[in-house]
Amino acid sequence: MGIDDKITELGRLREQAAAGGGPKRIEAQHKRGKLTARERIELLFDPGSFEELDPFVLHRCTDFGLEEQKFLGDAVVTGYGKINGRDAFVFSQDFTVFGGSLSKVASEKICKTMDLAAKNGAPVIGLLDSGGARIQEGVDSLVGYGDIFVRNTIYSGVVPQISAVMGPAAGGAVYSPAITDFVFMVKGTGQMYITGPAVIKSVTGEEVSLEELGGAMTHATKSGNCHFVADDDQQCLQAVRQLLSFLPQNNMEEPPFMDTGDDPDRMDEELLSVVPDDPVKVYDMKQVIARIVDRGDFMEVHENFARNIIVGFARMGGQSVGIIAQQPLQFAGVIDVDASDKAARFVRFCDCFNIPLVTLVDVPGYMPGTDQEHMGIIRHGAKLLYAYSEATVPKVTTITRKAYGGAYLAMCGKALRGDINYAWPTAEIAVMGPDGAVNIVFKDAIDKSENPEKTRQELVADYRAKFANPYVAAGKGYIDDVIDPRSTRPKLIRALRILRNKTDTNPAKKHGNIPL
Repeated sequence: MGIDDKITELGRLREQAAAGGGPKRIEAQHKRGKLTARERIELLFDPGSFEELDPFVLHRCTDFGLEEQKFLGDAVVTGYGKINGRDAFVFSQDFTVFGGSLSKVASEKICKTMDLAAKNGAPVIGLLDSGGARIQEGVDSLVGYGDIFVRNTIYSGVVPQISAVMGPAAGGAVYSPAITDFVFMVKGTGQMYITGPAVIKSVTGEEVSLEELGGAMTHATKSGNCHFVADDDQQCLQAVRQLLSFLPQNNMEEPPFMDTGDDPDRMDEELLSVVPDDPVKVYDMKQVIARIVDRGDFMEVHENFARNIIVGFARMGGQSVGIIAQQPLQFAGVIDVDASDKAARFVRFCDCFNIPLVTLVDVPGYMPGTDQEHMGIIRHGAKLLYAYSEATVPKVTTITRKAYGGAYLAMCGKALRGDINYAWPTAEIAVMGPDGAVNIVFKDAIDKSENPEKTRQELVADYRAKFANPYVAAGKGYIDDVIDPRSTRPKLIRALRILRNKTDTNPAKKHGNIPL
């Protein structure tokens, strides 16, 4: 056989590998509203940039008739290419081949891809669509999952790891996306669960659908396992590309700079009217975020979970930043168990990858009640304190209104190594709100007064004037400046610029012991 014949044979084999499980299974995939593994890769990567690895690998199972059923590349497509002009690695499970089930060789392909990503300092994206471990391979497939979990763990904080759940992910398979940095899910097709509805019904008698049990909105709103929800595969993959545009390639790089054309010195008159004069009235903190970031472009993370706190990515003066902010529209912006977990995880991700933190504060405190106490608000609340204290990236904080008690500290107060802390003139910084403080400190005086309510109101007004304002804290150096709200954007950008070469360290140690 001459070289021409060999090249022809190579082309035939490549076509065979690209055919996956064959036309009928591809058609079934499309009928479910899902793209194939290769179609997803084509949408994710810049056109023509994808290079496949291991397209000719075959499974090695010789039981249950599988020795006669072999597909080139097995049930996962792996490789590398460019996303937004930058290197990235991918593994995309192929549901048309044995339901995307994980074999030993499929896990080896995935692990090789993850190893290359870590060695070359580039993100790795997993496109998940699998029925789970390949039963016919027994313990080999389980060991394959273990190999993947180890790499998810040791490469955490080294390169960004992103999971897109575009089909089922059941049993042990769910733990890989759970360890990665961000999880995307597609409505209607993406599902994650440890045990399916049939097992749950047999054990507990409870009847539940797949979507109710482990669908995208369930994990986005209730469990918090999902960070982003998409309507279809195309929208999901575009969102992954958008997220990567904010992130560095690895933990040794700075985040990418993008000239957005938005004037860094831009003032905004509307910020004067965002915070109501009445301290108990709500407002939308997203309006503040939209007015201070470049072009109003804010990619919110975990939008549907713990909505009393907001986290996400934006650019300020072209620089990528991570934003953490209270949402007064939801539970007045208090910190509860879920908000603590959500914010702490986001802070730690940004610190891993050198992304500066911008914090906007309007927090009346931690959520009170026996429910929160029994759920461990002490332990969970401590995670946010830990994350901010540990972070060495630039940390700039602005208090827009309330900053009470331990929650003031938890939102990157000066005591948690905050670099530059600003406050609007509307800020109230105190151990607790004026009403609560007066009811405790002046209880006897109020009770003995001829007009208790009038006395209480006078004491509240006096307390607010003396303590619930930014100037007391500013006078002690805990606030670096009280600023005109209109100047928030230029002030923050200048602070971020001066902190660009900041160096800060933690004591040498294997790792800390965050209160999980």
